[in-house]
Amino acid sequence: MTEHFWLGMAIIIVSGGLNGSFPLPMKYARQWRWENTWLVFSLTALLVLPWVLALGFVPQLGELYHEAPTRVILIPLIFGFLWGIAQATFGLSIKAVGMAFAFAGVSGVGCLLGSLIPILISNPAGLFRPRGLLLMASLPILLPGLVLYSMAGRRREKEQATGAGPAEAPIMSFAAGLAITIFTGVFGANLNLGFHFGHGLVQRGLELGANPATSTYPVWALVLPAGVIPNVFYCVYLLFRNGTWSAFRTSGWAKEGALAVAMALLWLGGMVSYGIGATLVGRYGTSVGFALFSASIILAANVGGILSGEWKSTSVRTRRLLAVGMAAILIAIVVLNLGGLF
Repeated sequence: MTEHFWLGMAIIIVSGGLNGSFPLPMKYARQWRWENTWLVFSLTALLVLPWVLALGFVPQLGELYHEAPTRVILIPLIFGFLWGIAQATFGLSIKAVGMAFAFAGVSGVGCLLGSLIPILISNPAGLFRPRGLLLMASLPILLPGLVLYSMAGRRREKEQATGAGPAEAPIMSFAAGLAITIFTGVFGANLNLGFHFGHGLVQRGLELGANPATSTYPVWALVLPAGVIPNVFYCVYLLFRNGTWSAFRTSGWAKEGALAVAMALLWLGGMVSYGIGATLVGRYGTSVGFALFSASIILAANVGGILSGEWKSTSVRTRRLLAVGMAAILIAIVVLNLGGLF
């Protein structure tokens, strides 16, 4: 049991690293614009791969969907569509404020709301039990962490504007990017809600012989493809507005497409491996395991952001604000998810 626990925790750390580094390939795109890369990434990660996994690893998938009540199918689709809006704005927030801040802000707000809303809907009295109390205790840690992180981001914007500056001009101001990041964190909670209300499919899949490690795939095949709709619409809108359809016909299209597919494999690979790790960890997979997963994502995103030059030409004070803000967000996420122990 102990061996499985530590193996699961090691897998979770790796999964967080994969998920937190998925935007890195996009930084090496030279001929495609954001909308080109994000369209191919979205179609691969949210539509093609989830259905490949569900069809390949879930026995009697058609029967499972056929016998499920309409409500059990419809609710994950709705939450998936709403989450898809956040997924599109998440891509924009990465472009606007960088990997480090986007992941930290979205993870912090998303974890909080993703835990809080199910309690308020299903069991409001749970707020006064250990899990709810720990959730509320994370608030005075998370909010100052986000404030310090945003201060570091604003200082970075000013310092890079007067110094050597980033390699590529930002697509919007930091204030606008911050607003998009907060919006993404709020709407990003819909992913957790989609899985929460799709629990009936997981249970029935287990009864039909699904492996516990792959039992969530039928829900993935609903939530994620529903989320691809807003992403495709927004990317197509930008392709027409910016006249960037022609980028798909450039001589380097194969390399650019490979970068987008690599993003999809990193993102979904992190999600899949987290599910395996959480299963091996057992009852603590969605508490301690998820806290470790979230922390690993933020750390990987920050390391990737620093190595790719997002904080180049910034002062020591700015980097200290970044470090303190990141530490506060990490602590808040750990405190929030420790509620799953009770």
